[in-house]
Amino acid sequence: MSLLHDIALTFIPKVGDITARVLVTHFGSAEDVFSAKKKDLKGIPGIGDRTAAGILNHHSFERAEQELKFIEKYKIQALSFYHESYPKRLRNCFDAPFLIYFKGKADLNAEKVLSIVGTRNSTSYGKELCTRLLGDIKGHDPLIVSGLAYGIDGVAHKESVKNGIPTIGVLGHGLDRIYPAQHRELAEKMLAEGGLLTEFPSGTNPDRENFPKRNRIIAGMSDATVVVEATVKGGALITAEIANSYNRDVFAFPGNVDLPFSEGCNFLIKTARANLITSIKDLEYLLGWQEAKKVENPQLSLMPDLSADERKIAELLKEKPGLRVDDLAIHCDLPLSKLAVTILEMEMRGLVIALPGKTYKLAINQGLFLGKS
Repeated sequence: MSLLHDIALTFIPKVGDITARVLVTHFGSAEDVFSAKKKDLKGIPGIGDRTAAGILNHHSFERAEQELKFIEKYKIQALSFYHESYPKRLRNCFDAPFLIYFKGKADLNAEKVLSIVGTRNSTSYGKELCTRLLGDIKGHDPLIVSGLAYGIDGVAHKESVKNGIPTIGVLGHGLDRIYPAQHRELAEKMLAEGGLLTEFPSGTNPDRENFPKRNRIIAGMSDATVVVEATVKGGALITAEIANSYNRDVFAFPGNVDLPFSEGCNFLIKTARANLITSIKDLEYLLGWQEAKKVENPQLSLMPDLSADERKIAELLKEKPGLRVDDLAIHCDLPLSKLAVTILEMEMRGLVIALPGKTYKLAINQGLFLGKS
């Protein structure tokens, strides 16, 4: 698959992330999209005369060639939705970017990925919570994702670097700049083990409308999002709402009811949009991190009358206990809707056990008899 064609596809007016994926899925590759006939392009829902003409005139290649030179010069990876290194958790989101740009060394598909977000106007209370969380969490070897903004985002990145935890800053602009500029030194330190990631090409300014799009990547890349401090109208709450829409876990630290920078977290907890946490122990329990380490593997031969899909799920959970729903869907090549129904049936038959954090394990013969449906 040609990287130049992938990049060029993102520069076509009226072709967004979803349309780009539809086109590539239909024709086989971005290169084949540009080779298609107009009548075939117009046969795709949402593709009219103007969009088809935009694809066929190839004007987007001039800008794509500039971008390709930029990323080659600065050793930036451009990962399309179909690339093996594309974040698998993000790929499972309906509005995932067709193409992302990444500079760094972090594994975008690390076993445990956690987003930490919060207000730009963080208090000493919020900073202390964030510092303590990052100090306690390093034993789990997570990847920490945030937005490189002032306040809680900056503290999350700084404390990650301090504790040797890889951390990724998701940007609302191109990789030809750092915003805010005061975080340039921090960003350089993050590249050693973590990295910087964006869906925006070089030359893109940090315009206001870019940051909600940035926030969906922060939420989509992660197993869960932790909100440390937030106002009710801040970007952190937008990230939390997006994470909920992706069926991801959201956690929030409670705060003083009289302080505006605690209003957002308290609102998330009060309205059941987030789980209340006070320490790493709450996070470990709710995400099932401890339980996953203790799982025993039952014999699949004890499980009768498994369908083909059920057997795929059971085999995978035997090999990798404690998997999340998203990972099960990806590895079993099943739509989330079908997987949800199948695994619910398995749970009702006593074949699997649901753990906190939307993870699952095979039932073991301790209080449950696997052979009994």
